[in-house]
Amino acid sequence: MPTRSARTLWAGGLQDGSGQVELVSSGVGKYDVTFPRRAADVAEGTSPEELIAAAHSSCYSMALSAEIANAGGTPESLDVTADVTLAPDPAGGFQISKIKLTVRAAVTGLDAEGFRTAATAAKNGCPVSKALTGVPEIELDAALV
Repeated sequence: MPTRSARTLWAGGLQDGSGQVELVSSGVGKYDVTFPRRAADVAEGTSPEELIAAAHSSCYSMALSAEIANAGGTPESLDVTADVTLAPDPAGGFQISKIKLTVRAAVTGLDAEGFRTAATAAKNGCPVSKALTGVPEIELDAALV
């Protein structure tokens, strides 16, 4: 299996510095990052948490489509959002305190219980979910539409 790479060039301190993260493997973009923007209530540029949310929502979508098929269903459409929360860490510094995965799906061949079972299996089996096991809470809100 392949290895994917991203690179960040950073200059300065935490509060006055800035960086640029580059998606090296795909070459699809470079994105500015700063700590003040990362901690702001309104997003002005991307952040590590937004990039984790993108990775988690896309990985979960793929895992869920596989789990639905394994259960005998057909995924027609999956609308997945990952909300990643940055918060103070009681031990000092900051932590990702919570991730909420929200999925609304159109699926044929599965009832609501079968879908919930597939959704939970995907949450537990998604490689990004596995990588994020240190997050205190990963919540799943999954429903058929």
